[in-house]
Amino acid sequence: MSSATTAVWGRAEQQDFRSRVRGALLGGAIGDALGAGVSGLTLEEIREAHGADAVTDFVPAHGGRGCVTAVTQLTLFTVDGLIRAQVRRDTGAWHPPTDVHQAHLRWAATQHDWGPDERRKDNGWLAGQEWLYSRRAPTRECLNGLGDTVMGTLDGPKNPTAHDSAALTRSAPFGLLVGWEPQLVFQLAVECAAQTHGHPTALLSAGALAVMVHGLARGESLDGAVQHALGLLAEHPGHEPVTEALQRALGTVRQGIPGPALIESLGATDSAEEVLAVAVYCALVGEDIRHGLRLAVNHGGPSAATGSLCGALLGALHGETALPPAWLVELEGRATLLELADDFAMEMTQGPALHGPAAAAPAWLARYPRG
Repeated sequence: MSSATTAVWGRAEQQDFRSRVRGALLGGAIGDALGAGVSGLTLEEIREAHGADAVTDFVPAHGGRGCVTAVTQLTLFTVDGLIRAQVRRDTGAWHPPTDVHQAHLRWAATQHDWGPDERRKDNGWLAGQEWLYSRRAPTRECLNGLGDTVMGTLDGPKNPTAHDSAALTRSAPFGLLVGWEPQLVFQLAVECAAQTHGHPTALLSAGALAVMVHGLARGESLDGAVQHALGLLAEHPGHEPVTEALQRALGTVRQGIPGPALIESLGATDSAEEVLAVAVYCALVGEDIRHGLRLAVNHGGPSAATGSLCGALLGALHGETALPPAWLVELEGRATLLELADDFAMEMTQGPALHGPAAAAPAWLARYPRG
């Protein structure tokens, strides 16, 4: 597929793509919500609070069951920025990192404003969702990086020493640009990570995740998608920690029955490459999405981050119908996630019919303003 704007999409292709987009966004949010109540606890503390089997279902976090964290909030705004970039493409103003940065600044406003600002005509639809105006454990790096309007770039990144996972965990949507070549998807994820994180490990982990999701959304196996990411990583200076972490994840698959000890051997910190390795390992060994996600949150590391990434990978691999319905029913923001996923799929497959030279849908441009 040469370009998402020029490709002719058949109905079956469109339906498969939409299912994978929904799967990636909803799966990531489920994993985030599943881990939100135990993130940062040791395995012993998790078992003490929730029993010998640890977390097997949503537990209360941020005021309720099924509530998401800033990981999902930022992922939603990444999607919003990517839709805006496509909508602006007609105007010749084509610079996706800027559109994603503007979207992340709209997220930053949700962290200090009491609710949507009706005076902001360019806010669009997503920034008008009142439930998003809530602090859900955002990282200092994201708040600082988006604390002013200056955009971090690869030459001048924000937080140049930051290598935590907060840029990584918002980067799955870049992989859903299935009409792009993998190396361009990788590059866009890296450039947008630099808006809050400057360390090569954070940047390249984001790129690697995006390429994995890209492969899955195009119908590759998970192992094939990981190999694809390793191939692209090797071309970038400073890739060794990320490459080694992913290779450890692949090697650990063959080391016995999956469990917390093997997971923690891949790392129990919030360093981007360790979070990515844990998520990839759990996605590879999970018997189904429910099993994979339970593995991904029951360990001593950052459970919301690892759960979110594992859910995004498995959701992109299997599509929305493989997601556990009981968790979907309780998921905070499900209606917003579904609507945004469908808008993204529609823009990528039928954008010219919404805002091309021959047609313009005013309602679409109100949802995703070009301003």
